[in-house]
Amino acid sequence: MEKEGTSDTDNRSTITVNVKFSGRSIPVEISDESTVEHLKSLLQPLTNVLPRSQKLIFKGKVLVDEMTLKSSRVVNGAKIMLMRSQVLHQEDMSNVLEDPASKERNNIQNTSVSCEAVAGVRVEVDKLSHRVSVIEEAMQRGTKVEDKEFVVLTESFMIQLLKLDSIEADGEARAERRKEVHRIQSIVDMLDNFKARNSKL
Repeated sequence: MEKEGTSDTDNRSTITVNVKFSGRSIPVEISDESTVEHLKSLLQPLTNVLPRSQKLIFKGKVLVDEMTLKSSRVVNGAKIMLMRSQVLHQEDMSNVLEDPASKERNNIQNTSVSCEAVAGVRVEVDKLSHRVSVIEEAMQRGTKVEDKEFVVLTESFMIQLLKLDSIEADGEARAERRKEVHRIQSIVDMLDNFKARNSKL
């Protein structure tokens, strides 16, 4: 039997992550000391999506480019969702020249807009939650659900997470956004449990 080495390089653990994209699962072997940015560069030829247009979501959170997989708590066998995002290249410079009073008015307006945007996501999540309830009821009756249902629903929830991530929010709006993110995370975890149970029906 081959004995494991003990050199410094062996402290770097090679892990396999399963990246879900467009209904397929892509296994990627990578060191856990690699950055999220490096993982994106490996995914580019496999998905045809540029790294700057990739959003990687793990356990309901968008992974940060500069962080390593290890510090992001990504372990061997982890499932990561890849979403294609539209990257904006132009920055709005109008805020730089605003006077304090107008800036304050805009902040109030922005908070209102942010709260409305979060509320819009909440409505979508409510609709998706109803579909999750339908699946749960079917399984309780002993009816096997198509795997495709779980894939489509999970991706739909991830899209809502991306929407939340793109909402600039402070104060009350930020608290509402955080609450909705936690809610989606718990529903996605529940869906994973349902999928595991469903496979045994």
